[in-house]
Amino acid sequence: MDHARYLDLAARHALRAFGHVEPNPLVGAVLVRDGRVIGVGHHRKFGGPHAEAEALADAARRGEATRGATLYVTLEPCATAGKQPACAPRVLDAGVARVVFARRDPHPTKGGGAAWLTARGVTCDLCEASRLAIGLSDPFVHRVTTGRPWVIAKWAQTIDGRVATRTGESKWISGDLARRRVHRLRARVDAVLTGIGTVVADDPMLTPRGVRVIRPAARVVADTDLDISPQASLVTSAREHRSLVACEAELAGSAIMARRRGVLEQAGVTIVPVPPSSNGLGIDLRSLLELLHRSHGVATVLVEAGPGLLGSLLEQDLIDEAVVYIAPMLLGDELARSVAVGRIAESLRAAKRMYLWRLKAVGEDVELVYRRRPPGRAEPVTLPA
Repeated sequence: MDHARYLDLAARHALRAFGHVEPNPLVGAVLVRDGRVIGVGHHRKFGGPHAEAEALADAARRGEATRGATLYVTLEPCATAGKQPACAPRVLDAGVARVVFARRDPHPTKGGGAAWLTARGVTCDLCEASRLAIGLSDPFVHRVTTGRPWVIAKWAQTIDGRVATRTGESKWISGDLARRRVHRLRARVDAVLTGIGTVVADDPMLTPRGVRVIRPAARVVADTDLDISPQASLVTSAREHRSLVACEAELAGSAIMARRRGVLEQAGVTIVPVPPSSNGLGIDLRSLLELLHRSHGVATVLVEAGPGLLGSLLEQDLIDEAVVYIAPMLLGDELARSVAVGRIAESLRAAKRMYLWRLKAVGEDVELVYRRRPPGRAEPVTLPA
């Protein structure tokens, strides 16, 4: 039996729901009997039926019997009820004989479905044959285990790794199709994070345009000294599009900044006090991310920032995914601006290593998606049929 094939199919279905289900996990399920797919489903929206229930319902619509079938699912079936009934009892009641799943559920109250089913005679196997199915749950596992949102850094660069000329010109390195894909990504995340340097230089709106908005993202500015101008587009549009400005905690509560805070808050901006970083350079970005997740319901963050903020996130190992657009141009100028700055890397051992998750030609550009490799992940294995 081709475990990788069926888990890949389940994962591809689940990917359709990106932006609809968070903070829940993306999950896909496929029912197979006698070498035939008899049901397919995925978790479609937050609070809606889970993938296993969708696959069982699909089999029923097709008139297929599920007794004796094998269920392929990207994440271990949940053991306890939440907004929906628990999946493990449903799988047992349907007469499924075997469950093959790509990832264990780390949730402290919802995990353990495989053990529950095994105790009742259903064969359950953890299978790492599909990298797509395993990686599908990375953002969810990350949120549960770290208490931080999944951080996606996006940039466009030349072939020689430059994001702007020496004078700061960057519009436009990537083409129209690539920029449209960025707007689609903005429309599916909970927050877009940038730095005060980008706000001063470009006065961006950071809103999705020309695409369907799945999740209205908050705009978040890392602004240690609360320097943002009341005339900045992110401030003047704060009533229509949520804007948060993260500044150093002591400054946020000081009397000397009361007037500036008042002007910003009157415009609709939310001030987010954040502890200073341990090196005294700016705010503590790890604390900011934890605050966004814990207090503002942020599950996924898109970073659209300059080299300074990207370098700080990279140094603190806070970038979980990098979406990189490589344009067919070369600058060859050593003073042209690079992707990230601020680190000292005297050898290749100091590099932050990632692995290639996906690549795609987008017009004349190439879209490369990299992910930080989680420590201790086993190499893919294949179960016997």
